[in-house]
Amino acid sequence: MDPQSALQLQIERYRAMTGEQRLAIALDLHEFACDVARAGIRRQFPDSGEDEVERELRRRIELSR
Repeated sequence: MDPQSALQLQIERYRAMTGEQRLAIALDLHEFACDVARAGIRRQFPDSGEDEVERELRRRIELSR
């Protein structure tokens, strides 16, 4: 399957989902992205506690707006 066909199939499957299902996927992806960012913050600041990691994550999210 070529990339364009795969994309079309993915779009068709998303369209067949309910709004609630699509929202659940979006929220899962958001949480996954936050987990990846937290891991990066922990690597960058290994001595940081969980509160500091969350504060830095929120700061980065605000900067992206």
